[in-house]
Amino acid sequence: MGKMKVNRLLIAVDDARTSKEVIFTFMNLVWKPVSVILLHVERLQGRSLMIDMLGEAELSTLKESLKGTEHKEALDEKAEKILACYKEELEKSGALSVTTVIRAGRPADEILKVADEKNADQILLGYKEQKGFNRFLTGSVVRDVQKNAKVPVLLASRPFMCEEPYSWKDAFAAVTVTTVIVLAMFLLGVIFQRGPIH
Repeated sequence: MGKMKVNRLLIAVDDARTSKEVIFTFMNLVWKPVSVILLHVERLQGRSLMIDMLGEAELSTLKESLKGTEHKEALDEKAEKILACYKEELEKSGALSVTTVIRAGRPADEILKVADEKNADQILLGYKEQKGFNRFLTGSVVRDVQKNAKVPVLLASRPFMCEEPYSWKDAFAAVTVTTVIVLAMFLLGVIFQRGPIH
């Protein structure tokens, strides 16, 4: 099977935490796309699953009722910052044309709609693996897009690193272990110099 040439790549991003994975995957595509559509879907309901229970009419009413509110303005501001961050990085990485799209609603549905509207040849999902409830939400989005997309779906992969960067916990553990070893050697030295304790 030959490599597929990608003209229009849709990149759906959840937040800025996946930027390294997205840029790494983008730079390692066999064929660089002619254009990139960068999409962020606002979660109108936060971390609630309420939106999944709404029909199209109720969802439309919710979107309408949020227009002009502080909540919606905050979501728009956040979305613009996230997309600006990715756009800058993608352009530095050789993307010829990057357009940004903000949608609101069910992430999987909106990703699939935009892929159809923009005639995307491929979808790249920049969704970071989460824990607990967030993991359930993210996993659901990825599964739904992979299951229903008409084009290939790629998940942003983490750059391979021979060594993981040290965290403060690693440093604390290393200092603690070293301290214990040095202290033990010192005490053993004292015991051997003085001989058995009577």
